[in-house]
Amino acid sequence: MARDKGTYTVGALAALAGVSVRTLRLYDEMGLVTPSARTPAGYRLYGEADLLRLQQALFYRELDFPLEAIRKALDTPGFDNIEALRRHRRLLELKAERLSTLMGTIDRTIRALNGDDGMLSDKELYEGFDDETIERYEREAKETWGHTDAYAQSRKRVKAMSKEQWAAVKARGEEITLALADAFKAGRESVGPEAMALCGRWAEHLRAFYDPSPEMIEGLGAMYADHPEFRAFYEKIAPGLADWLKPAMAAFARTMKK
Repeated sequence: MARDKGTYTVGALAALAGVSVRTLRLYDEMGLVTPSARTPAGYRLYGEADLLRLQQALFYRELDFPLEAIRKALDTPGFDNIEALRRHRRLLELKAERLSTLMGTIDRTIRALNGDDGMLSDKELYEGFDDETIERYEREAKETWGHTDAYAQSRKRVKAMSKEQWAAVKARGEEITLALADAFKAGRESVGPEAMALCGRWAEHLRAFYDPSPEMIEGLGAMYADHPEFRAFYEKIAPGLADWLKPAMAAFARTMKK
């Protein structure tokens, strides 16, 4: 396949790869993807080897690998680019199968909510999610919060929701999460007014489940950054988002005490 083997500036590569300039600068700073050359004025220039390394990094990110783990993998002596691509393909095939199942579940849920289908069984409701993960999430929640009023409130409030109410709650949560990601990607300060307003919306959203205290809000921010699976979720939306949320939610928690 013929391909341009010239060099790219950081802006040109960002546009080509569909990532932000900020992401490429972060990757450079941490040694994940470092440009092989610079212009006389000091601007980054990426060559063919850099593009292939970035491609590998983005494939690993699509599979939810942490950035530091990706860097270590790519720096492993004898790293085989072709063999890695074959592994990526197989893993992506498995992920595509899972996503296809989840999309089918969404379609059946929409039909059920519109009255176009029968009631969903518990198995259908969670189709596409493995039983072990669901059980682990429930077990961790009970172990961590089972003794709290918030846990009891959450179980009671969710159980009382209709399917329409539950769908609306999930949609609102997704909308706020994307708004937080947009603020982060736009370079807003984690303790700035826009971030505080969005954290306020998130705290209000949580009232669908329980009445959050300042300590809970700060604890959630820490969990989003420190728990491996929560961190992977937010990092997939926008690399760096988890670490931005932690101080943002801690700062908002302090405003709740005033």
